[in-house]
Amino acid sequence: MPALSEFAPAKINLYLHVTESRSDGYHGIDSLVAFASVGDQIRVEPAATLSLVVEGPFAAGLDADPTHNLVWRAAALLAERLGRVPGAAITLVKNLPVASGIGGGSSDAAATLRVLSLLWRNDDLASLIELSAILGADVPACLVGRPLQIGGIGEILERATVLPTLAIALVNPNIPLSTASVFRAFRGPFSPPAPLTFTPIEPVAFARTLAARRNDLTAPAVALVPQIGDVLECLASARGAWLVRMSGSGATCFALFASSGEAEAAARQIQAQRPEWWTASGTLLA
Repeated sequence: MPALSEFAPAKINLYLHVTESRSDGYHGIDSLVAFASVGDQIRVEPAATLSLVVEGPFAAGLDADPTHNLVWRAAALLAERLGRVPGAAITLVKNLPVASGIGGGSSDAAATLRVLSLLWRNDDLASLIELSAILGADVPACLVGRPLQIGGIGEILERATVLPTLAIALVNPNIPLSTASVFRAFRGPFSPPAPLTFTPIEPVAFARTLAARRNDLTAPAVALVPQIGDVLECLASARGAWLVRMSGSGATCFALFASSGEAEAAARQIQAQRPEWWTASGTLLA
């Protein structure tokens, strides 16, 4: 069998409300999640044993022990569930910054589950959903890989209506930021859930709808990494930017645009001004 490949797209929180602090230490959230045409890549080939090689611009940011990677854990867990030897030679091409608020590791794990299900001929979708939840709160959404309304602590998934076609520019100051540290720094206030019951298909109206919401984790993230504020300012000054926001727990921020040309121009300009930052552009996968 030839090598199989699966795209692991960046997960974008178009808004994120923190709704409560729970007695188990987690926080309730309400978020609209979409995925971008920017991401990592998973390649697999049949093999007698399990192996993982990490390549790409952000490979060095990951733990050198492959067994600590969510990709490895996803493969081992799926093999155990199927009662088979975890035979696969896996390559992860790491294009997304590590600990950057765009679900890179979770999306990698989800892509691994999808592609190994093809290699190992597993068609039990229910088992994939169950395994994805074991791997992490964001992995089920990444397994679905389409626009979703997220609730609970991330385990409640409802399919969102079709989103308008929009381009996106992504910028990260190249500073890792752990989700746990941002939630620890969050001091409120809490926000009520505000799920979109209707999604305007006209891009400007959609941007206005999102502008009425926010990312409640922005303030604690900026307190931990002040450079996030600089990133937001740079994106806000980009020509044609309709909405500028931090994604997830940071430190990646994004701007939405009407056209790919505007998004590409914004990313190029910011990269020229701040070459130490990571920038990318693409489209939202509606």
